[in-house]
Amino acid sequence: MELRVLRYFLTVAKEQSFTKAAEQLHITQPTLSRQLAALEEELGTLLFHRNGRNVTLTDEGLLLKRRALEITDLEEKILDEFSNSESAVEGIVSIGCGEFTAVEILAKICKGYKKKYPLVQIALHTGTADVIYEMMSKGLVDIGVFLEPVDTAGFDYIRMQDSDQWVVAMRPDDPLATKEYIRKEELVKLPLILPERMNVQSELANWLGKDFEKLNISFVSNLGTNAGVMAMHGLGYPISVEGAPRYWREDLLVQKKLHPEIKASTVIAWRRNIPYAKPVRLFIDEINAFKA
Repeated sequence: MELRVLRYFLTVAKEQSFTKAAEQLHITQPTLSRQLAALEEELGTLLFHRNGRNVTLTDEGLLLKRRALEITDLEEKILDEFSNSESAVEGIVSIGCGEFTAVEILAKICKGYKKKYPLVQIALHTGTADVIYEMMSKGLVDIGVFLEPVDTAGFDYIRMQDSDQWVVAMRPDDPLATKEYIRKEELVKLPLILPERMNVQSELANWLGKDFEKLNISFVSNLGTNAGVMAMHGLGYPISVEGAPRYWREDLLVQKKLHPEIKASTVIAWRRNIPYAKPVRLFIDEINAFKA
């Protein structure tokens, strides 16, 4: 399987037409059709539903599209890394993170780094810890910022000094919005929106003890922003770390700390014993210097 053929495949998937894709690629339509028919034969599966002039992807085609994008992204990254071995530092540092207060620390690290290496582009990917962890394992992300608990086996990391507090959010006209904090016994009476990650739910379960089984869990959400939208429509009370809701408009949602207080720490991690490109190595140096 050649990268050239994968690019052909991705172009057809984008254009949903062999004719249009051939025009984009500056090859003949019969040549393109033969190349992709050979790819289907090599993989032993159909990649396209052919409906006249229009084509759509089969389930196997959708899977190949995801994998092909990962491969072409890695190819671009390799080219960037090896084309910037001169004295001027250029390239891309890719960082995966969630929605929490430690992103502000990350911003400070990035600010110091960009002053030294202005030609380096920083690519931020927002997602849950599970998604970022998978991307790091595949080499699609260089640095990961994780809310604990997270498996750090195979990673080098530093733990941020600041911790995120857990909060519950609600509309400003909610009767609970006048309280200073929300107690455990008050939570069990509310329709809640919990983080999707099971590790995080386990942390909440440890904090709540036997009361966790009494919770009315209306929704789970992988990102706090979507949970906030549900809350604005009166569909539940999101529980999250304070980093995400602190940027919500207070006329739409307010946050109240939980009592007794519950906190979560954050780590910035990178894969151990990996021969990183120069821009990434320098970024890791910046992380360690910031800690010091």
